[in-house]
Amino acid sequence: MKENNASSTPRTAKKGVKLKMGKHKSRTGGLTRAGIAKYNRETGSNLKPAVTEANPKGKRAKRRKSFCARMKGVKGPMKKPNGKPTRKALALRKWRCR
Repeated sequence: MKENNASSTPRTAKKGVKLKMGKHKSRTGGLTRAGIAKYNRETGSNLKPAVTEANPKGKRAKRRKSFCARMKGVKGPMKKPNGKPTRKALALRKWRCR
């Protein structure tokens, strides 16, 4: 059995972050600036805002392409039973995934 090395970084389990609709979660999909800041603060992550411009260049274009490819593969409906779009559908629309 391996022993933990003292020089290795300790792993911390990420807790669920409570995000409120409107203040932290955008009604049009994704997180607000306040939501991103809260998530990063509580988990130590480095989330960045969505790439929403029509023609991004360089790293931002690659980031959007990667997000769209991953998010399109997520199982689940695009509409709720009441006919409203799901958070998945809102995110894909916000990021301008085709």
